Amino acid sequence: MSYIGKQPRKAALTSSDIEDGIITAAKIEDGAVVAAEIASNAVTTAKINADAVTGAKIADDAINSEHYTNGSIDTAHIAADQIVGSLIADNAIDSEHYTDGSIDTAHIAADQITNAKIADDQIDSEHYVDGSIDTAHIADVNVTQGKIADQAINEAKMQISNGPTNGYFLSAQSGNTGGLTWAEAGGEWVRTHYTQIGNAGATQIDFTGLSSSYKLYKFYFNNIRPESDDVYMKFFMNVNGSFQTSDYGYAIAIIDTDDTHNSAAAPEDNAFARVQVNGTGNATGETLNGEITIFDPSGTTNKNVITTHFNSINSGGKSSSNVGVISNMSSAAALTGIRIKFSSGKMLAGGLIIGYGLKA
Repeated sequence: MSYIGKQPRKAALTSSDIEDGIITAAKIEDGAVVAAEIASNAVTTAKINADAVTGAKIADDAINSEHYTNGSIDTAHIAADQIVGSLIADNAIDSEHYTDGSIDTAHIAADQITNAKIADDQIDSEHYVDGSIDTAHIADVNVTQGKIADQAINEAKMQISNGPTNGYFLSAQSGNTGGLTWAEAGGEWVRTHYTQIGNAGATQIDFTGLSSSYKLYKFYFNNIRPESDDVYMKFFMNVNGSFQTSDYGYAIAIIDTDDTHNSAAAPEDNAFARVQVNGTGNATGETLNGEITIFDPSGTTNKNVITTHFNSINSGGKSSSNVGVISNMSSAAALTGIRIKFSSGKMLAGGLIIGYGLKA
């Protein structure tokens, strides 16, 4: 190039040789400014175009919580299944965040459903485990008659103070366990003794166990047939623990089919008591039948007296009726038993004797 005067000296151009505002963007070649030409921390936010910083320009693990605008992370930018329990603040999730039906049994901790969480009238029979309702969970006096099946209450389910006995009835006893007691029917005859004479016959029969539970006893004699002919029935009393063999007395009045009136009596010094004036025959059809009555056998104030009424067919084939009384004056102790036997021989098979007691 041409110049006037002295030729200028050749030297490098420095920044002081360039006035401010002289180099415009048009004077910079595209791609001429490289990273080495940019001073550290020289690129400010004002020099970066909007949306110019892409994901590729951001280093991995470089963005932390200080770079997020509050509330800027929405659901579209959270990958599925990325919010774990540790990222949720305590007490931060309430009912508006649950999807209907989303809480299943696997997400309910044991023993967390309390009474307050169950709506009224929501638990019905489909929710009970079979056999799970025990007595502790049934309120007192809540099993009503309507809840008990017909024919469902038996003797084992009732609270009774004693064990059952056939023929007894349930009586109210307020002082006993459960207020109920099995008892004999007061004022009714109860069978207490039963003897059927067997094939071998019987030399004598004892009836023991007369009890203070009964104020009166009756014994019935049916078809008592002797082995020997023309014998009479002998009676003994068990007084003071043993059968007495002395101090017996008796008085008997008889009438027979010949209209014969007779009697027999003995003072209280006999070894036994008898209930017939004449003996009983042993031919076919000749038997002894009758009854005795024992009064207050357990009493200890009065001497023991028994009334008797027997009919028989004697060895002459005559029917007779014998009414009498027998006694033992040895003691006023309790009468606990009686013994019967014929004056000779056995009582043959087939005879029946039944005793009954009457409760006061």
